[in-house]
Amino acid sequence: MSIPEDYNLNNYQYELDPERIAFRPAPQRTGSRLLILDRKSRNTSEDVFAGIAAHLEPGSLLVANNSRVLPARLLGRKETSGSVEFLLLTPLPLIKPHFNGSIYTARVECLLKASRRPRPGTWIDFGGGVRFRVLENLSMGKSVGELSWYGDLAGFFVRHGHVPLPPYIKREDGPEDFERYQTVYASVDKQGSVAAPTAGLHFTSGLKSRLQQNGFDWTEVCLYVGYGTFSPVKSRDVRKHAMHPEYIQVEPQAAEKINRARQQGRKVLAVGTTSVRTLESVYRSEGKIQSFQGWTDLFICPGFRFEVVDQLITNFHLPGSSLLLMVSALAGRERIMAAYEEAQKRGFRFYSYGDAMLIK
Repeated sequence: MSIPEDYNLNNYQYELDPERIAFRPAPQRTGSRLLILDRKSRNTSEDVFAGIAAHLEPGSLLVANNSRVLPARLLGRKETSGSVEFLLLTPLPLIKPHFNGSIYTARVECLLKASRRPRPGTWIDFGGGVRFRVLENLSMGKSVGELSWYGDLAGFFVRHGHVPLPPYIKREDGPEDFERYQTVYASVDKQGSVAAPTAGLHFTSGLKSRLQQNGFDWTEVCLYVGYGTFSPVKSRDVRKHAMHPEYIQVEPQAAEKINRARQQGRKVLAVGTTSVRTLESVYRSEGKIQSFQGWTDLFICPGFRFEVVDQLITNFHLPGSSLLLMVSALAGRERIMAAYEEAQKRGFRFYSYGDAMLIK
């Protein structure tokens, strides 16, 4: 039995000129370009990102993800002296430590990379009194184990951790990434994402203020970006893809703003796919937008009915990714693939440090 076009993974692939990927250095926010995709006219146009206000409906509510990227990649060694890369997947605010009078311990989930996968019982030492003991190896490279440490765990990651840049960026992270791979509105108490909500990287504090001064509304939700966002789609029938759960939070004030905008007929504009996933997950779970904390494994692909989000600011995503499927669900596969082709012709940069697209 053949798979319909909209659900065949082969129809979400494309060739990308390597020059369209921004490897180094980390580009400045002020240099971002914007491709505007108008779903009604099917036309595309171009502007600088700083000029986005001219393409938004008056009174639109922008909803952004205020999670903060943690330098979550640690370099450690096994007892046998073999090197191991450790990527923490459990958001810091969700780690529940036990204190025995001298050290803290907590059960966490992670990704481990080594020449040989560490077996259960293996200890990995990161220095500074921080260690990890493997308890169980799971599928897709994930492991569960016991993390132990002294003092301030967040401070240790900030001092010794590495920014977990996407694997297609073929260089080590540097000081510029610690600043640039973070939205200007990221909340200190929402630290724990392993990747940036990249659509938000285009905003400066000044642009955000100007939008609000010009009558556009703004609110923030939280999704701790984890393995679910960047895990590749492998099923040829995309409907069989399973998302890894990610933790989301919507505060009462944000829910009130979103509901007010919907009641008044104003557009709800999601800043990034993680904001889309947060809003649509809460609606699907609760039947409305309200204060919420919990896990979501919602997978948005063509055929999905959007209940909250009207428009979207997003980057250009990897071929065959769950994010490309999400934007195709909003705008239609053919329109998205045509827009991606147009973006390449115009010299737009793709992926995390790339340019942006407004789907309106």
